[in-house]
Amino acid sequence: MAVIDIARILAEELGIGKDQADQVIRLLDEGNTIPFIARYRKEMTRGMDDTSLRAFEERLTYLRGLEERKEEVLCLIDEQGKLTPALTAQINEATVLQRVEDLYKPFKKKRQTRAAKAREKGLEPLAMALLDKRSTVPLAEQAGAYLNEEVATAEEAVAGACDIVAEIVADDPEMTDRIRTRTEKSAQIAVSAGAEEDEQGTYDNYKDFEQSLSKIPGHRILAINRGEKEKKLKVSVQVDEASMEEILERRFLRKGSVNESLMEETLTDAYKRLIAPSIEREMRNMLTEKAQEEAIKVFGRNTESLLMVPPVRGARIVSIDPGYRTGCKVAVLDETGKLLDHTTIYPTKPRADIVGSEKVLESLCAKYNINTIVIGNGTGGRETEEFVAGYIRRSGREIRYTIVNEAGASVYSASKLAAEEYPDLDVTTRGAMSLGRRLQDPLAELVKIPIKSIGVGQYQHDMDQKKLEKELHDVVEACVNSVGVDLNTASPSLLKYVAGINETVAKNIVAYREENGRFTSRRQLLKVPKLGAKAYEQCAGFLRIAGGSEVLDATGIHPESYDAAKKVLAKIGLGPADIGNTGRCREAVHALRKDKGAMRRTAEETGVGGFTLDDILTEIEKPGRDPRDDAPEVVFRRDVTTMEDMQPGMELTGTVRNVVDFGAFVDVGVKTDGLVHISQLADRFVKHPLDVVAVGDTVRVRILEVDHKKGRISLTMKGVAQPGHKK
Repeated sequence: MAVIDIARILAEELGIGKDQADQVIRLLDEGNTIPFIARYRKEMTRGMDDTSLRAFEERLTYLRGLEERKEEVLCLIDEQGKLTPALTAQINEATVLQRVEDLYKPFKKKRQTRAAKAREKGLEPLAMALLDKRSTVPLAEQAGAYLNEEVATAEEAVAGACDIVAEIVADDPEMTDRIRTRTEKSAQIAVSAGAEEDEQGTYDNYKDFEQSLSKIPGHRILAINRGEKEKKLKVSVQVDEASMEEILERRFLRKGSVNESLMEETLTDAYKRLIAPSIEREMRNMLTEKAQEEAIKVFGRNTESLLMVPPVRGARIVSIDPGYRTGCKVAVLDETGKLLDHTTIYPTKPRADIVGSEKVLESLCAKYNINTIVIGNGTGGRETEEFVAGYIRRSGREIRYTIVNEAGASVYSASKLAAEEYPDLDVTTRGAMSLGRRLQDPLAELVKIPIKSIGVGQYQHDMDQKKLEKELHDVVEACVNSVGVDLNTASPSLLKYVAGINETVAKNIVAYREENGRFTSRRQLLKVPKLGAKAYEQCAGFLRIAGGSEVLDATGIHPESYDAAKKVLAKIGLGPADIGNTGRCREAVHALRKDKGAMRRTAEETGVGGFTLDDILTEIEKPGRDPRDDAPEVVFRRDVTTMEDMQPGMELTGTVRNVVDFGAFVDVGVKTDGLVHISQLADRFVKHPLDVVAVGDTVRVRILEVDHKKGRISLTMKGVAQPGHKK
């Protein structure tokens, strides 16, 4: 079997060098993780980032799967004794899996089709006569020779022959490919009302809807699919059947032949009964897969933005999980997230004990020197916010508050993990704690819950769940390793996302820490059960130790580069003890970087490449720098706004809570998030909302419309000066 050069194909497709592709394949095959390769093997990859490497790995997996399928198909056809050199060449030359399946289709074992039954009756030679364009004898006249106990009449013989020909036509890989291509370019997806009544009017926009397959956006496909599943919509693919049959006629029909009319009928049957339904399923599946892939990518990018929201440092927090009948659960946290106190207040209905609740809140704020109040956005959140804003006004304290999305908090608080972490606390108190910690360190807290529970996307439950889980795992892994992890404070939930560490090893690290005390050196990781040399190589650079025996352990410099780093420090007149002295380090690093010749000589003298030298210098200048510090700050409030206060034309500051294909939802301080439609995101054409905004962004918006009846707010960012930008 001829094996394709996968490295060459990847190099051409991704616009990289062949040797570069070979190196990446070797690194992956050796079991190196994507974060490790992206951060510590830049010389070999020429600086490919996480995103590029994951795309490379995904395509590599596809191409290898393609080669495996080719080999399998060749064996299956060969077992039937039907493999020819020409067919072998066609299969080996295939570049997509669909082409391989098209070529295999004529040899694939089928269920008992009409054609199969006709073959069993001995009618295949008669079918070949129909396919013969040179035939001068009408098929009906030839049919008499095929009558037997199973074929009683000439009409039955002709019908069977036509069934065989229809299947041969439908199995022809070239015809299938041409019709597929024509359908994809010219077909329309048509939607109408389904069998079930849509009482809520959810699908009103789709009850008389048509759009070309090539232009319909993914979110519409997912909406249509859901409506069809609920039997509220009926969906079909509309094509110009005559043009499709014409493709078949050019290949199989001879004008003026004795069997022209019969062949025309057979080709029509082949298209309508066999080809069209199959192609329609393919098109629907293709559209769905594409829509799901797009939605999964949006979900992933939203999740990344949410996880990379900067931690609010120095916040002493009263965290409130709102409720009605059972009251609002309150947790008090210090700057490190340690639980100081917890109680319940009843500012909402049915009790509405504003005075009593204010006394409790005042006592907590005074006792623990609170500077921040966090409120969950769930049931009772609106009333709780009004109560908190009123308390702040009346107390005169310098306290700010913010709303935190509580999606998934109940999942965490009732989980086995939460019970293990806080066995003496009830579920509701754990939930309130989680809300406060989401503000203090979103990444460390959100990794404790199934990421799908965060809910920053669209049509989440309509996606391929395995693909969604992989995408989200990759996103969390990239975020965790980008930020780095404090080895002496990290939870198992956070550690398991560090490159080279699985859930078992993460628990072993924490167990070792609890038994032996804090880590003082990265090398101690090698004493952790099941954490071997390979895992150490992958994870060490991402795990940080502050105040340890080796100052470089607090940086993102990998232990394998410590000798080089110390040589670099000496080269610029510094020592390890100078790391952390921002002024001296910045001055020395900038001086070296300005001299390209010195940079080149330093790389040669220290035995590292340019990429690694640059990373070492970055860590010397800003050791353990947190990339989240570049993100927009959290929006805090001191007073509440109601929908009744809102009027068209007002400008407000808000936080982007979710981004979907058709726009962005922005929290502007009322119970309902406002929608900035994609057409209102900028004064220019916007291909996708993520090109303009991300979850967690602070934005300025202007109100276009407030629909009090439906509880909807329409917003625009057009012509509105954004934070940090001029109008």
